[in-house]
Amino acid sequence: MTHYHAAVWIDHHEARIFDFNAKDASTRAVRPQNLTRHLHHKAGVIGSGRALEDQDFLKRVTSAVAEAGVILIAGSANAKAELLKHMQRHAPDIYAKVAAVEAADHPTDREFLDHARRYFHNDHQAPLRSH
Repeated sequence: MTHYHAAVWIDHHEARIFDFNAKDASTRAVRPQNLTRHLHHKAGVIGSGRALEDQDFLKRVTSAVAEAGVILIAGSANAKAELLKHMQRHAPDIYAKVAAVEAADHPTDREFLDHARRYFHNDHQAPLRSH
């Protein structure tokens, strides 16, 4: 089932994607094909010591939220910034659906889903009836 709202929590090990409305939610995970080790910068060595962005991983995460009407992205600083940059460059139509980008340090699935529902609370309210 596809929902209007999607929330993505991402780091370099996985992306947890929540498709939801006020009462229902589905969750899925996308993981990199080749998980890279954490690199450290050494003095006198050329390069930043950072692993290169995993474009395939970012592409699969972007595809996973393509049907959403509005998207919330959260996670570690580098991973969420890389996802946003990937969307901006390669999927501007999906990038345009991003409502917010927030820092979040490893919440439980329930904590993150509750936060996302609170963020989109007004979208879940019943329309007012006119008399």
